[in-house]
Amino acid sequence: MNVTAVGIDLAKNVLQVHGVDGRGKVVLRRQLRRDQVTSFFAQLPPCLIGMEARASAHHWGRTLERFGHTVRLMAPQFVKPYVKANKTDVVDAEAVCEAVSRPNRRRQQGAVVGALNDRERAMKLSLGRFVINA
Repeated sequence: MNVTAVGIDLAKNVLQVHGVDGRGKVVLRRQLRRDQVTSFFAQLPPCLIGMEARASAHHWGRTLERFGHTVRLMAPQFVKPYVKANKTDVVDAEAVCEAVSRPNRRRQQGAVVGALNDRERAMKLSLGRFVINA
């Protein structure tokens, strides 16, 4: 299994794990009990792991870093724009994985706002080229 980024949704008893490869294809989607987490990530090759910053996130981050993983904690407001459906553990883990794989996630706003800004920039560029070429 060639996992490059993993998103973990932390909960009291069960953790939801979502992993993607280098092309962004989903290669891992699993539900783990707390006692299964360390043995699972010990067998996984080192990768980038993202979690929402919560009470137990620091504990899990330190635990997973011992296995050679790179752990990044993110505030929930930086993960929320990537939630694609109703709030469930599976969807949250996928959103965390998406957010951690973005290079400058602090600047990311909602996907709709980003799309509008890109469209406006493209329109300005195309109008500028049209005027220059005329």
